[in-house]
Amino acid sequence: MITLLLFIPVLGSLILLPLKDKILMKNLALIVSLINLFISILMWVEFDASTTQYQFVYEFNQLNFFHFNVGIDGISLYFVLLTTFVTPIALLSNYTNIHNNLKYFLISFLMLETLQIFAFVSLDLLLFYVFFESILPIIFIIIVIFGHGENRFRSAFLLFLYTLAGSLPMLICILYIYSNLGSTDFQLISLSEINLNSQKWLWLGFFIAFAVKTPLYPFTIWLPKAHADSVLAGSILLAATILKLATYGMLRVLVNFLPDATNYFSPLLQSIAVITIIYASFATIIQQDTKKLIAYSSICHMGVVVLGIGSNTLQGIEGAILLAIAHGFVSPALFICVGGIIYDRTGTRIINYLRGLVLYMPVFTILFFIFTLANTGIPLSLNFLGEILSLIGIFQRNPIIAVLGAVGIVLSACYSIFLYNRISYGSFSPHLKPIKDINRREFMLLFSLLLPTIILGIYPNVILDSLHVSISSLLYLNC
Repeated sequence: MITLLLFIPVLGSLILLPLKDKILMKNLALIVSLINLFISILMWVEFDASTTQYQFVYEFNQLNFFHFNVGIDGISLYFVLLTTFVTPIALLSNYTNIHNNLKYFLISFLMLETLQIFAFVSLDLLLFYVFFESILPIIFIIIVIFGHGENRFRSAFLLFLYTLAGSLPMLICILYIYSNLGSTDFQLISLSEINLNSQKWLWLGFFIAFAVKTPLYPFTIWLPKAHADSVLAGSILLAATILKLATYGMLRVLVNFLPDATNYFSPLLQSIAVITIIYASFATIIQQDTKKLIAYSSICHMGVVVLGIGSNTLQGIEGAILLAIAHGFVSPALFICVGGIIYDRTGTRIINYLRGLVLYMPVFTILFFIFTLANTGIPLSLNFLGEILSLIGIFQRNPIIAVLGAVGIVLSACYSIFLYNRISYGSFSPHLKPIKDINRREFMLLFSLLLPTIILGIYPNVILDSLHVSISSLLYLNC
């Protein structure tokens, strides 16, 4: 089943190549992504949450120079589900406004889906690195060819060079592990004992790669620029799933393979996360570009996720995963609102030119308000549970850091409500012509993201029941 999940988008891309009809191409790409979503849901249904073993394992080792090993556990399951859920939404978000090079646009996103799933299900450290980095060229091409703005080339190069350079220490660490252990297989590494001094150097190398990809301060400059100049579908995938590769890597590598070093460097990790939250929150408040504002708010929320992981507690890590998933729903919805619906109708993202939209867009304003509240972490949303569990987890380790982290929640309410109020209310902007409310496609996109945010916010055990065993065993084995 896992091989179907990995190779159906590749097969869909091959079928797309000879096609000429644009409507047929769009429909085929959407159907392929929905088939993958259906397969991932079947895997979720058949997943056995009572065991810590990897499931749906597929291994190919017939060639001496190539070892292909994939599988899913409770940690990677929900990142795979998030990837397959968001991909059709990303395709639909630009369903009507991509005309040139449409075939390559669709193939790029299908390949991105495959590469991300590969990264989440790889059971070999070198394979994880390969797919962790293989996403960069495609994102680079998407921003350069399909992005907008004169600065898109600079933004694409910033993203590519920042994340590529940041990942080089990780490659060196992987080669060091291979030279000492003779393997990069996850299970063999987890059974091996690495002395504390080696763990410290390895931890720093991996952490730099994950800090750049998250991103954490001071490596945040590339993300807002990439979001601002990317096409909407690119921003959706970048916020929803690509940033989660770093979150997943921290859980899979730092906490799992280097537990002593993680415990040793936890004050450093917590301090950087708090600095990121506060810095990004103040940077968010002063933004005038709506997409940049949402991008900086993503940095704030990922800082809280890192706080939860850095707590090294059951509640903190489960909260971090919940918040990462919630961010994968709410942040794309906000990008659709400001970078899709509003930008398509007004041609601008500058907040000073947008005012009084409630007069012409009442349905949109209601949905925008709900997602704004979810972004602030209001109760009954999945964001609230993720943030509160992350802060409870870090409070057990360091109450002062928890209080400073909670400041980020207050600041998130400030910039989220400030953005909503400036755009939605007041007299209608004289710079704009009367505009139409959202159409059926846009409503379904937002509703599709709203539904899991609220349902999982009320019934979080749907996720937590599958996480308990995997996270508990991870912490227990590393005690």
